[in-house]
Amino acid sequence: MQTLEHEIKELIIEALNLEDITPADINAADPLFGEGLGLDSIDALELGLAMQKQYGLKLSADSAENRRHFASVRALAEFVSAHRNV
Repeated sequence: MQTLEHEIKELIIEALNLEDITPADINAADPLFGEGLGLDSIDALELGLAMQKQYGLKLSADSAENRRHFASVRALAEFVSAHRNV
């Protein structure tokens, strides 16, 4: 799971053009939005598209469900692991 978390951290940095951040700077358990990494709704859309492209995910239209999956890198890794190319 740590390898997948690292991949997701790299994907976040690349997809959102976060130039001053390295994967080591992102704690897998920290929130991606608000107080954590500080992403916003536009970042969420870009990250969602990158996740769909990279991992073949189908994201739900249910925003509450998506918020849960996109809560942290660890939550994203669990979601990817469970739904990759399903």
